Amino acid sequence: MIHARGLARTFRKKKQEVHAVAGVDLDVEAGEIVGFLGPNGAGKTTTLRMLTTLLVPTAGTATVAGCDLVGDPVGVRRRIGYVSQSGSTAPEARAGEEVVDHARLYGISTAEATARGRQLFGELDLDGLWERQPKTMSGGQRRRLDIALGLVHVPGLVFLDEPTTGLDPQARANLWQHIRGLREERGTTVFLTTHYLDEADALCDRILVIDAGAIVASGTPDQLKSDVGGDVLTVTVARADQAGAVARLVGGLPGAEPPSVLDTRVVGRVPNGGAALVQLVRELDTAGIDVAGVESRRPSLDDVFLGLTGRSLRETGAPAVPTQPQESLR
Repeated sequence: MIHARGLARTFRKKKQEVHAVAGVDLDVEAGEIVGFLGPNGAGKTTTLRMLTTLLVPTAGTATVAGCDLVGDPVGVRRRIGYVSQSGSTAPEARAGEEVVDHARLYGISTAEATARGRQLFGELDLDGLWERQPKTMSGGQRRRLDIALGLVHVPGLVFLDEPTTGLDPQARANLWQHIRGLREERGTTVFLTTHYLDEADALCDRILVIDAGAIVASGTPDQLKSDVGGDVLTVTVARADQAGAVARLVGGLPGAEPPSVLDTRVVGRVPNGGAALVQLVRELDTAGIDVAGVESRRPSLDDVFLGLTGRSLRETGAPAVPTQPQESLR
């Protein structure tokens, strides 16, 4: 469904070149749910916008849904669905009219668009909302309406950009079921970006991690977690000025790898978390260091992310990549 080689995008900012994406290779097969993760400024959004034809690549080649990305962007747009992070519904419009109008842009008749739209409303738990205005809907209902817009023309590939951002836990869990249903009931290939690691772990067959404009890891969630190795020790100190001393203690544990310091947290990996935890607690007590918490656990996707990029996925201090004004496929 997606095959890219050397995909790159360079921006000019104050007479300097910014390499937002520096030669990405990626493959997504039909029927997969693939998560695309990266810290802010890593090139995730730029790559997504190139794959959806909203940005023209500076270099590289790609086919998306069987069409050449540069040579046939119209063909790509006809075959994909795109649900942007900000959504694309007009607050004052009627929900059903929005879906029908969107389908008409793809050359679908009004009667067929209405039939498809009402079917999607049933599948996405939007029954009874055909005449409602999006501004009167809940956050979860609006996101499901966005997905209906992206699916009404029956694409084989749909891009979901941060689909559950801002939703409460119940609405997120509900939307997860609908995303799974896209593949299980429709055979749709899903390319998903998210900042929720539990979401990627629960939904995705494979995960691609991008950092500094390049793919740095690819695999199933279990494969990526097993590559981390060892158990994870996390110490939360009561005072940030003691984090360095704690890092030295964690780094001195048998078989420990050099730990990372994240504000008041010190995170390290050790072969045997249980034994290391007992020894570390004794050493912290001897050193007179006040801690707010100490834990040992198996690796998570956040640990994978930290090991690959040196940052947590939820950190927001990365430099922003220059972007063009917000666009849509409509």
